[in-house]
Amino acid sequence: MIMRIIKKIAWCLLATLVLLQFIPASVNKTGVVSEMDIMAQYPVPSAVQSVLEKACYDCHSNNTSYPWYARVQPFRLWIDGHVKDGKKELNFSEYGSYSKKRQFNKLRSIGESLEEGTMPLKSYRFLHAGAKLTGAQKAAVLKWVNDMRHLMEAEKE
Repeated sequence: MIMRIIKKIAWCLLATLVLLQFIPASVNKTGVVSEMDIMAQYPVPSAVQSVLEKACYDCHSNNTSYPWYARVQPFRLWIDGHVKDGKKELNFSEYGSYSKKRQFNKLRSIGESLEEGTMPLKSYRFLHAGAKLTGAQKAAVLKWVNDMRHLMEAEKE
């Protein structure tokens, strides 16, 4: 009796997983660098550019590099949720369209997130070796963030 119930539950779970595969996946990949991209708007040293592309751009730009497991639901739904939330918070591809005040505040937030270790997300770092930042990489990004903020403050004056 219990085996029959377990078998039915297993078949239902399998059927659900198969049906999930038919949910259309959104694609966050334009393939072009927008003129509003932060790297088109401001000077970004190559070391910082490399960090942003490897550790940030998958969730915070219009060009996500999807891993192999993104072809399988429910992982794709999970990834799409992270990308949607990430772009809502900060989208490097549209950074130039933000007001100067918002740009300034986003730079501050980037610095705070790096210092606190809240970004990149632990789940992302676990699956993406390039997102595990060294002390030197963090220092380079933090220096760039501070330099950019000083530049923006000087432009206001």
